[in-house]
Amino acid sequence: MAAAMVSSAGGLLAMLNEPQPTLKHHALSHLNNLVDRFWPEISTSVPIIESLYEDEEFDLHQRQLAALLVSKVFYYLGELNDSLSYALGAGSLFDVSEDTDYVHTLLAKAIDEYALLRSKAVESSEMVDIDPRLEAIVERMLGKCITDGKYQQAMGIALECRRLDKLEEAITKSDNVEGTLTYCIGVSHSFVNRREYRHEVLSLLVEVYQKLPSPDYLSICQCLMFLDEPQGVATILEKLLRSESKDDALLALQIAFDLVENEHQAFLLSVRDRLPAPKTRPVEAAQAVETTATSNENPSGDVQMADETPAQTIVHETDPVDATYAERLTKIKGILSGETSIQLTLQFLYSHNKSDLLILKTIKQSVEMRNSVCHSATIYANAIMHAGTTVDTFLRENLDWLSRATNWAKFSATAGLGVIHRGHLQQGRSLMAPYLPQGGAGGGGSPYSEGGALYALGLIHANHGEGIKQFLRDSLRSTNVEVIQHGACLGLGLSALGTADEEIYDDVKSVLYTDSAVAGEAAGISMGLLLVGTATEKASEMLAYAHETQHEKIIRGLALGIALTVYGREEGADTLIEQMTRDQDPIIRYGGMYALALAYCGTANNKAIRQLLHFAVSDVSDDVRRTAVLALGFVLYSDPEQTPRIVSLLSESYNPHVRYGAALAVGISCAGTGLSEAISLLEPLTSDVVDFVRQGALIAMAMVMVQISEASDSRVGTFRRQLEKIILDKHEDTMSKMGAILASGILDAGGRNVTIRLLSKTKHDKVTAVIGLAVFSQFWYWYPLIYFISLAFSPTAFIGLNYDLKVPKFEFMSHAKPSLFEYPKPTTVPTSNTAAKLPTAVLSTSVKAKARAKKEAEQKANAEKASGAEKSVSESGSGKGKESSDKEGDSMQVDSTATVEKKAVEPEAAFEILVNPARVVPAQEKYIKLLEDSRYVPVKLAPSGFVLLKDLREHEPEVLSLTDAPTSTASPATGAAAATQGTTASAMAVDDEPQPPQAFEYAS
Repeated sequence: MAAAMVSSAGGLLAMLNEPQPTLKHHALSHLNNLVDRFWPEISTSVPIIESLYEDEEFDLHQRQLAALLVSKVFYYLGELNDSLSYALGAGSLFDVSEDTDYVHTLLAKAIDEYALLRSKAVESSEMVDIDPRLEAIVERMLGKCITDGKYQQAMGIALECRRLDKLEEAITKSDNVEGTLTYCIGVSHSFVNRREYRHEVLSLLVEVYQKLPSPDYLSICQCLMFLDEPQGVATILEKLLRSESKDDALLALQIAFDLVENEHQAFLLSVRDRLPAPKTRPVEAAQAVETTATSNENPSGDVQMADETPAQTIVHETDPVDATYAERLTKIKGILSGETSIQLTLQFLYSHNKSDLLILKTIKQSVEMRNSVCHSATIYANAIMHAGTTVDTFLRENLDWLSRATNWAKFSATAGLGVIHRGHLQQGRSLMAPYLPQGGAGGGGSPYSEGGALYALGLIHANHGEGIKQFLRDSLRSTNVEVIQHGACLGLGLSALGTADEEIYDDVKSVLYTDSAVAGEAAGISMGLLLVGTATEKASEMLAYAHETQHEKIIRGLALGIALTVYGREEGADTLIEQMTRDQDPIIRYGGMYALALAYCGTANNKAIRQLLHFAVSDVSDDVRRTAVLALGFVLYSDPEQTPRIVSLLSESYNPHVRYGAALAVGISCAGTGLSEAISLLEPLTSDVVDFVRQGALIAMAMVMVQISEASDSRVGTFRRQLEKIILDKHEDTMSKMGAILASGILDAGGRNVTIRLLSKTKHDKVTAVIGLAVFSQFWYWYPLIYFISLAFSPTAFIGLNYDLKVPKFEFMSHAKPSLFEYPKPTTVPTSNTAAKLPTAVLSTSVKAKARAKKEAEQKANAEKASGAEKSVSESGSGKGKESSDKEGDSMQVDSTATVEKKAVEPEAAFEILVNPARVVPAQEKYIKLLEDSRYVPVKLAPSGFVLLKDLREHEPEVLSLTDAPTSTASPATGAAAATQGTTASAMAVDDEPQPPQAFEYAS
């Protein structure tokens, strides 16, 4: 019998027809053990086994055994649905802990089925019948995961199946609740597709957090911001500020800085306004308001005092008990209004500015005066290169050249000052005063420079416009000149971003209804900026007007504006998206692509990606196809590795518009990552046959490579040389030349101290940055919108702050070779030769130039030095190896010996000591370590950004850095000094960096 069983299951199958139940039971149990070998044979008898399962007179255990056997046979036959339904019939005999392919596959199938039914039940709000046996299997599985300690697996299943009760159980029973909660927040952002459900999950997590003995307030406040609950945040901050412990106050300040990083202006102001004022008591004489004591470090004290006045009138003073709270409250209000971080960023970018004016000089010399596009591009590049540094030396030194700008070029040139002085909240208006409308009937200045100045004010106060909104409104009302209205609308949209201010909306709407093409385009964009993410009814009002007007510019402005209103609304925007993408007008469909991009930005949502890919290949309008591909960049920026893979085929499309879109999609989603796949995809596009595709690829490549050094990817150096070659080539098309000039600016943006970041460190979208890039990508139609890219710039800095929000000097370590993350080397070879020789400057790689340089070097030095000189010529940052005069030969030789010496020293330095505040680029963050005996300890471990420091030796005097900010009066002289220093001394060792702050401190 045993021998027969090995070769065939026939005997056991025959027993199934026997009348005795014991024989049937014997056959079933043995067949269950043999099914993986003999399932083809057993499959012929499935009807008999099924009838045993259905026979109610049969013993329950035996019926379950029959069900299990049928389930396994169906599994091997590939019929998973039937297999699962019989497995459910097997009851407890289907053992979820069994480690076999059969069990694993059916469990996955059961969970998918259950999750699908649960989602359907929740989303349609209808009763959906769920088989209780299916629910039992899933619950058994969840229970097993929790008892086995596989908490992450349990949380994943619970999230997918929408079982928040089980999710809470998995979190609370885990051995490291805080770690599990952090993991769960990450998972809910990455994998929970529906916004409403994500909000439910985050609400649950906040509850679990608050039950902990020592809650992680940093994470709770991030969740509350996502849930848009300013009151919850205000309550936590007040509790921490009123605490007697200084550490709690530091934590509150850190939370405020972390919230500011997400750039949600309306939410932050609402938290600020909900913080209760300190209690006061009446006194006989008017007393000095206590909070002024702490407003010194905060240049924006005036705004804060305005907030305090209702609580502290002339006949009241702060209750002594509340004195500490009042002092802390002033600090936190300064942070929440954004002024403290803006001021510190401004000081950092000013003091660390390393922009290379020689690059701009080369561009300026090579651009033909007649070519206004390249003339303007140079002005844009200068503004981007000096964004936020307040250094406008290049403009001051080239006033004659600048004055050649006319009409809209003059508008752009004036607006560029707004990018350079971005964040200069105190003196923004006085800086722009010479250009602003002077009021009165005549006005006096050129309407183009006046409009540009109003736009510049918006850029200076972007997302922090409390102090300037009223002035911009007055300027808008008091003019009928469409150019000035254009600038004022853009300025208002930027300064009141996302605040949904009704009065401003009405002012802008009245401009829109004048039906002026120029002013109407800006009004449409401005309304969108004002209503960012509000998904308001006003969007349908805007859409109705877009259908009425005849002006293409207005329709385009409105199409983008409507898209901005549904920012981050995910499925809540589906109705509007459907309406726009089905419209007959291609411009409104084009707006629909932006609506899809912004509603699902950073979600990597499959449905949105499918829709965009569909339009990318099927729409009849090139504009819509281009924008559909570009929009993929916004949907995917939280998962940048995906983008090159998804758009790789589109980047080879026959349609140049689709190729252009693919380039910018990669630029947007992989910005600042230096991702190798992204660079590989863009490289062939930079030499595409179509000029505007080259332009898009060059800009995208610069976005990907921003803050990536040549040492970490040699292609960065190659790209810099390619840009220079295009700029100097007289026969290059204007379009690609413009792209190369803009790319040069983006590569060295913000004095080489900023990157493009669309996600904050807590993995939330940076609203302003995403909006900035969305409007920037519209520059295809309107060049002045290029400046919106400055909204996406994020300083690559570690700025440690003490309790007084001052920047103490202390050292920490970057555990990597300094060369990996150093600033690009300044271009040193003079470029003041005749224009005829300029093109040869680029061809340093040509054999001729190499041979000639080598020959000259050999005449002056021995063979060893000559090889160094050769290397220097081929590798000099921008590759300007010319037919050298003796003098140039000397300078090259000096360079080469320096590099040889440096090469000899480099292997020894495996780390570098940085001094607070320091430039820390994104790729460097994982190497940052604190020194063991450091005086300061961060409140939360963070490798960059604003970090509050606990002082372990409070009795000792502190040495401060960054005590001075640039001022408008000192700007010309100090600006020039800083800029020229940037060109000559930017290869300084990092250890020398502390010197400028010492001088500042002495001056203060």
